[in-house]
Amino acid sequence: MSILSTVLFALGILSLASTAVGSEANSPVPISCATRGADFTDETALVECPSDCPLWQFSVFGSGVYASVSSICGSAIHRGVISTAGGPVRIQKLSGQENYLSSYGHGIKSQTLSRWISSFSVSRAQTIPIEVSGQPKATALPNSAKKTVKKNVKKANNGNKDCKVDIAFLLDGSYNIGRRRFNLQKNFISKLALMLGIGPEGPHLGIVQVSENPKTEFYLKNFTQPKDVVFAIKEVAFRGGNTNTGKALRHTAETFFTPENGARRGFPRVTVMFVDGWPSDDIEEAATVARESGINVFLVSVAKPAPEELGMVQDRGFVQKAVCKDNNSFSYNMPSWFSTTKFLKPLAQRLCAEEQMLCSKTCYNSVNIAFLIDGSSSVGDNNFRLVLDFIANIVDAFEISDIGSKIGAVQFTYDQKKEIGFHDYTTKEDTLAAVRGIRYMSGGTATGEAISYAVSNLYNPLKRGTNRNFIVIITDGQSYDEIRGPAVSAQKEGITVYSVGVAWAPMEDLKAMASEPKESHAFFTREFTGLHQFEQPIIKGICRDFTAPH
Repeated sequence: MSILSTVLFALGILSLASTAVGSEANSPVPISCATRGADFTDETALVECPSDCPLWQFSVFGSGVYASVSSICGSAIHRGVISTAGGPVRIQKLSGQENYLSSYGHGIKSQTLSRWISSFSVSRAQTIPIEVSGQPKATALPNSAKKTVKKNVKKANNGNKDCKVDIAFLLDGSYNIGRRRFNLQKNFISKLALMLGIGPEGPHLGIVQVSENPKTEFYLKNFTQPKDVVFAIKEVAFRGGNTNTGKALRHTAETFFTPENGARRGFPRVTVMFVDGWPSDDIEEAATVARESGINVFLVSVAKPAPEELGMVQDRGFVQKAVCKDNNSFSYNMPSWFSTTKFLKPLAQRLCAEEQMLCSKTCYNSVNIAFLIDGSSSVGDNNFRLVLDFIANIVDAFEISDIGSKIGAVQFTYDQKKEIGFHDYTTKEDTLAAVRGIRYMSGGTATGEAISYAVSNLYNPLKRGTNRNFIVIITDGQSYDEIRGPAVSAQKEGITVYSVGVAWAPMEDLKAMASEPKESHAFFTREFTGLHQFEQPIIKGICRDFTAPH
């Protein structure tokens, strides 16, 4: 710009007017989809939103005037300032207010918020005017402007990376606890949140209040900075009613831990229930639902029932029935809500001990599955594509990550080729692309050697962990080598074998390779188009085998 200004001045025709207001830069500052109004301290700022932000990821509070914890880009789309294609947005800092209203606009449903400490508005970026003048006016330098904005952007707290968990705190909001102890409870949880190290790359938390009917106060995605979480906890209002902990736990298990609400794939899911006294309803059935959903349930009991109160307790064993495992790691007791500081660190350590999260290991996020794919000449290229579609549909059911489920693939003829190693891909999207990208080999059929090859080249290099191991064999004919011995050896290594036959594959060979019971581990269809019928039986079978003793 400075070179252009000099040229224009020399010609004596034009000059660029500086229109920067406050510290707003002439060039918009690029931001991410998740950047919030609170991340800027200037009164005004000009920013550039990226394109194709997923609408469900936005957290937007208010309508027209937005709480500063809202996403800037989400608010701009909601307001109609920009579309999902992104673009420049001017933000104006405003004071905090009460009763931020919810509304639907341009594909985004904003949320209500009772009160927040600061706000902002969004508007279309104004074009810098060009004036006709004989003398140049001072032109704001883009570089210095950018530096000014960068200097005033708050450095985000990324959180405790050694505590990657998603936590739902179930606050006791019943008449049992009363308003005074309810506030002490909130104070304790605020301190616990700070000790855990809340942040985008650390633990995330949300709040569900237990009363007559459960109420989700905020979700995992809503607040990821410590001060915002503490303020949000402070704003939770006492509800009263019975201590229906079981009802709240089921509500949490069924609705809270979803991707739309901020649950992260592969992260342990934790529920911490605070019970002042004892529950008013049955908790056992809800706890079973939570465990089956892969949720680690902790229970913090405060002020245990006195001997004379035991007659009023519906189920005296509610603590043991509620928790993930009755091994003293998931239950915690505090005598009262007073002088609780000494209990913070031990509880925080338990909540961050990922290796102790016994219930989060579900069949979807804790399995290693190797697919053995017949690439012989009899299959043909078109049928081979159908096999890859079959495999992809099974893979799509599992949560693949560096700490979750892993997928491997070996294509075999007389030779074997490792198409996908267990550590090659750590996302479902990349794994699915790799599966669909496998190229057909063509050749003979040596299934027994393929099983031995998979055990040696996929499973043996794999670090021993808690994941269950599976092999799924897809073949369309009789093998030219011995199959029973390699299959039995694989099963002795702790690998469960599924066999899927098509066309000329002998059923006796399929059963010889399959794990027990044979009827639920061996499948056969005449046509490759019939493979899809086995997708759900195999997925459900893997989950059934996952929970079986081994």
